[in-house]
Amino acid sequence: MAAAVFSVAVMVFCLVLERQLLRLLFGEVDGDVMEACVTYLRLSACSYPAIAIYNAGAAIYRSMGKTGVTMKISLAANGINIAGNAAGVFLFHAGVAGVAYPSLIARSFSAVVILILCFKRQNEVCLRGKNLFCVDGGMVRRILGIAVPNGIENGLFQLTKVALSSITALFGTVQIAANGVAQSFWSVAALMGTSLGLAFVTVIGQCMGAGDTEAAEYYMRKLLRITVFASVVWNGMILLAAPLVLQEYALSDEAAKLVVVLVMIHNIFNALLYPFSGALANGLRAAGDVRFTMYVSIFSTIVCRVVFSILLGIRMSMGVTGVALAMCLDWMIRSAFFWARFRKGTWKKFRVIG
Repeated sequence: MAAAVFSVAVMVFCLVLERQLLRLLFGEVDGDVMEACVTYLRLSACSYPAIAIYNAGAAIYRSMGKTGVTMKISLAANGINIAGNAAGVFLFHAGVAGVAYPSLIARSFSAVVILILCFKRQNEVCLRGKNLFCVDGGMVRRILGIAVPNGIENGLFQLTKVALSSITALFGTVQIAANGVAQSFWSVAALMGTSLGLAFVTVIGQCMGAGDTEAAEYYMRKLLRITVFASVVWNGMILLAAPLVLQEYALSDEAAKLVVVLVMIHNIFNALLYPFSGALANGLRAAGDVRFTMYVSIFSTIVCRVVFSILLGIRMSMGVTGVALAMCLDWMIRSAFFWARFRKGTWKKFRVIG
């Protein structure tokens, strides 16, 4: 209920201030582009409550270890989205609306399905209609004590992406194209660490909920070893496949070579550092240690990712390579702080809602 209420508030905020928000983030753009942005933002904002409800329901299922359910819903929703995009763009020629409507439909589908499933009485944890509108102020405050720092951290990360996009736009066509293609490789390469990071939330959350800190530490170490190994293998495979896949892109030789360099930088550091900067951080958050992870993330994002992107990318004329190195430096700083925090054991003293 809290997720639904907050998401509706964000939806209304975006719908009321749609043009002001777009101008604030992206400045003045051509009239046709602005109208397309407004159309997409309106339809996207209408899907925010659906995203919130699905994520809340999916978190319930992941906490019970039933990740196969969320995977199937995600596959179905993405199938709806892809088919809808194809129909909206190529069949109905609806432009940006032809892309936005399928996303709205797919997200609504996911929300409805997960909500129905969450009412199943045979689940260890289930929703009950009579309890949805019963507000426990103390419980809500404890939940927000976990959610708000995490939300601030994620929001800052998204704003940083916008800022880095503005920096990247200064580097010329070749570097912009190379960075755009490299980003697609980066997204695939990061899947392993991100996926295993969800396992930290489920496993460590259950251990800490049971008050078994020894089991939490044992599984934190075990999951970390698995994540490092899997990340090294997966990132290596993506790196080896990159030159072959790039043959399908209409890129100049200079841009293609730059993509390989960017993918190499990202994959090497992602394989070695992301398990500590991302997955391990999820374990600390699952234990309730959210403020520390938020403070570290804010510091490393602003000082390392943004400031060093400017220094390396612009001042030292390294372009998008400098931005990529700043990203790796961000991971390095987070990894050092989170590993030290884990070794110190302070995270064992937290209780999420106890």
